[in-house]
Amino acid sequence: MRTRNAVLPIILALSLVFLPTVYGEPTVNIIMEKTTYSYCERLFYIIEVSEITNESAIIHIRDESGKGSSAIPIAIGPGLQTPVPAPFAFEKDSIFELGKYFIDVEYSGAESTAEFNLIDSNNICIPESVRLFVIEWFLNEDSNKNLDGYLIDIIQKEVDIKLIDIPFEINKNNIHDIDIPDWVKNVGYWWVQVIISDKNFAQVISYLIDENIISTPIETENEI
Repeated sequence: MRTRNAVLPIILALSLVFLPTVYGEPTVNIIMEKTTYSYCERLFYIIEVSEITNESAIIHIRDESGKGSSAIPIAIGPGLQTPVPAPFAFEKDSIFELGKYFIDVEYSGAESTAEFNLIDSNNICIPESVRLFVIEWFLNEDSNKNLDGYLIDIIQKEVDIKLIDIPFEINKNNIHDIDIPDWVKNVGYWWVQVIISDKNFAQVISYLIDENIISTPIETENEI
């Protein structure tokens, strides 16, 4: 009887060791940085999963009518939380109108939805077309083609004068004579990388114009 009583605990212990481990279904959750955005701000959220399955999460962003984006694959990992920053800011002339939006995420069979509101504001931002040109501008360092004048030209045409006011006309006669200091390329890089804001970048360009560091030789000759 004593032998039987001693064997039973051993059997129970071994059964606990060799029983198969039961895992729950993977889960996914969306953690919003905030739920209200305005123009010139970038959407940011975090996808949180319970386990890594080496699959991509599939994102859709839709409005209240159900109209939405095509599927956006997001690589998950290496950790359980994956930040998802929007590559572009909300612009007034973009596809995003004011209202409520939903973010749907599907990951390894699990689904989750979060929502945010886009509201109007007095924010003035630099259009994405200028950002794309700035990338070409500071990558043009080893080229003989001077893009300084073309950068000022696109700023004059695309950026609200409340943000950057170019007080002289850019034309085919002076566009190649405009020179921007090399160090401004660093500022352009910081702006493209969202290290500094549209306002900061605009302040640098405006300062250079106010100090006549960026100007046109033709205009200077006329003033003399």
